[in-house]
Amino acid sequence: MRTHPLAGFAVLLCRPLPIKIEDKLMSHFERLDALGLKPLPVPVPIGKFRNAVKAGGLIYVSGQGPREADGFLHRGKLGRDVSVIDGYKHAQLTGLNILSVLVHAIGDLGRVSQVVKLLGFVNACDDFTDHPDVINGCSDLFINVFGDIGQHARSAIGVSSLPNNITVEIEAIFELRS
Repeated sequence: MRTHPLAGFAVLLCRPLPIKIEDKLMSHFERLDALGLKPLPVPVPIGKFRNAVKAGGLIYVSGQGPREADGFLHRGKLGRDVSVIDGYKHAQLTGLNILSVLVHAIGDLGRVSQVVKLLGFVNACDDFTDHPDVINGCSDLFINVFGDIGQHARSAIGVSSLPNNITVEIEAIFELRS
């Protein structure tokens, strides 16, 4: 019988908040702070595209990767070089990069009325099947930061390679308050 890679993994980088997420008095930045996280510097796009584009009441955030504040990129292939647990952490870091781009584009996370959709790509070996568990790192972060409006539609896809051999790339769509 195969043991699930996250079985017994109790201490995640994205730990539960010490307050009820429905507490409207706590700002999104305070929620990030309670998680021990801060927005990161926004990277310059590596191609001919924008990090975010607003269209109507939606904002589309281009694919972001697991970039640390100092610019270090987490690289490797899930199922060979990188564990599911580390992939989860990389997806969470990618989610923090998405939020950083979003803050840069709209100024205040309080303008978000709904996290609409995530599209997550996992740099994985051919026989790797735990893509959803990896991308859950980003999903869990958004739910912790936004509460109920952090629930979203999502796809988690395995690919044979990603730019710069990064472990994950995730793009997001947010609905903004009018």
